[in-house]
Amino acid sequence: MADFHFLRPLWLLLLLMVPVLYLVLKRKGSGDSGWSSLIPEQLLSPVIRRYGGASKKSGSRLFPAISAVVILAVALAGPAWREAPTPLKKPGDSLVIVLDLSLSMLATDLEPDRLTRAKRKIRDILAIREGGLTGLVVYSGDAHVVTPLTDDSSTLTGMLNVLDPVIMPVQGNRSDLAVAKARTLLEQGAPGKGRILLITDGVSDRYTVPISEALTSTGFTLSTLAAGTRDGGPIPLARRGFIRDGGSIVIVRTDPDMLAELARTNGGTSHELTLDDSDITSLSLSPEESDEWQDADSGLTINRWKDDGYWLLWLALPLLLLGWRRGAFTAMALILLPAIPQPAAAMDWGSLWQREDQRAAELIKQDASAAAELLKSPEWRGSALYKAERYEEAANVFSATESALADYNRGNALARADKLEEALKAYDSALNRNPELEDARVNRQLVEDLLKKQEENSSQDQDGDDQDDGDQDEGDQSDSDSSGGNGQQQSDDSESSGENQSQDGSQSPQNSDGEPEQPQEQGQSGDQEESGQESSEDASQSGDSNATGAEPSSEKAQTPTPVSETPLTQSQEQSLRRIPDNPGGLLQRKFLQQYQERQTPSDKGDTPW
Repeated sequence: MADFHFLRPLWLLLLLMVPVLYLVLKRKGSGDSGWSSLIPEQLLSPVIRRYGGASKKSGSRLFPAISAVVILAVALAGPAWREAPTPLKKPGDSLVIVLDLSLSMLATDLEPDRLTRAKRKIRDILAIREGGLTGLVVYSGDAHVVTPLTDDSSTLTGMLNVLDPVIMPVQGNRSDLAVAKARTLLEQGAPGKGRILLITDGVSDRYTVPISEALTSTGFTLSTLAAGTRDGGPIPLARRGFIRDGGSIVIVRTDPDMLAELARTNGGTSHELTLDDSDITSLSLSPEESDEWQDADSGLTINRWKDDGYWLLWLALPLLLLGWRRGAFTAMALILLPAIPQPAAAMDWGSLWQREDQRAAELIKQDASAAAELLKSPEWRGSALYKAERYEEAANVFSATESALADYNRGNALARADKLEEALKAYDSALNRNPELEDARVNRQLVEDLLKKQEENSSQDQDGDDQDDGDQDEGDQSDSDSSGGNGQQQSDDSESSGENQSQDGSQSPQNSDGEPEQPQEQGQSGDQEESGQESSEDASQSGDSNATGAEPSSEKAQTPTPVSETPLTQSQEQSLRRIPDNPGGLLQRKFLQQYQERQTPSDKGDTPW
């Protein structure tokens, strides 16, 4: 019992109710209900003596009631004295932080500058998201991934120190490219809901529409954190003074209202950068606030104190029934009725106050799969299944209703399910019911064009296969004709066989009888040795180490060098320590190589800061 303690000790304050309960029950047992001051004693005595709880039995309910309160207080306090292994949990939400690394982030309207304050805030976010998946993307004239989604916050924290506008290969403010890059990271298997946090001092109006289009139909939300003030500040450069435009010092200002509008458009929230954690709380970046936790893939466990207070509830139950005997059967019914199996009935709180047609749209927007189980109307249930990408089920549900709109929706679902011919029939049925349904006519034309294109591609693929078969037959015929009767080939035939071998990987040349040609042995004629050398060169180029005539030296060249397990000497370790650690230079070269490979076109309307 040395480890005995309470997990929730504040519940022990419930023990203060014991004296209050004692006084209440004692007063009630005395029979003085307050009527003695209004009713004469000779009239009140028979009534109290008959109905007012006999004094001899008043103490019978006092002890059980007080004991029940004490037991409940101890149970709720969570008594614990043993540990049990518990699987580790990790937050189910994924967050990609997009950091602006343009020159405007060096403005000094925030102390010491905007970029430093932003990096400090990222450290605070990583601290509260310990164990959650977080990625980092930076951008200026192009966007680059610093770290993909990871639960190793130390890696992200180590990279923050070297992030500076000078490591970017080109300057600019391409926030649209950064959001697209963040979306790609989330689409590569992010668990739970994906969120994007954009930390910047401004987004150009020319990029708001591409950002919204990039996040449409993805389910990812975009929140913004405004780094900067409305008054703005100049941009200092080391040993160069302030950035000037036409002789005037550039003053960069932040518009929090514009960033808030961008966040609202994409399902997120916005806040200005603060010194405390109020901005993090407002943006709900903590994994505890997301309430989506999943089992960790590592299989690790941790010992946690086990709450054994629930065992005391069985002891408190009969005491409660004894303390209030008149309500014993009612309490027993309330306890046992929920345990009796009953037919399942879909009922939730919202259905008590709103009709299905009033709440269906909101349910589908929140969770289409769950809405499909709650909604009963074929139109709304089919729409929920369609939104959940369960197209075949949606088509079956829409078929239960005979209307032009139902046929139109059924055609859309069938087209999404790649049943184009059935979709055409559904569109035809919709147009027969309502010839003025223009959307059905347009979609029917699109599906018909797609069906024709598939048929054309199928016929072209079949013609190509027939042509390939014909070419192969001709090639086989030419190979059989070019073989010599004595099993030896001329130089041209040897090169041809080497090319065929390099293409097939391990095909052996054949003689006129169609049998595989045997490997040539040492000591044969010079022509045979020359032919063997040529075939071995072709075989070595094709990567076949078992080809005829392969030389031992080529096999040795392909053998990987064994890794030395000899520990480093003290002088070698000292030499390695003298090598400067420059992760910023590595990132700079990495970003430059990516920019050169992508050849991202510059935006003429963008500013260099």
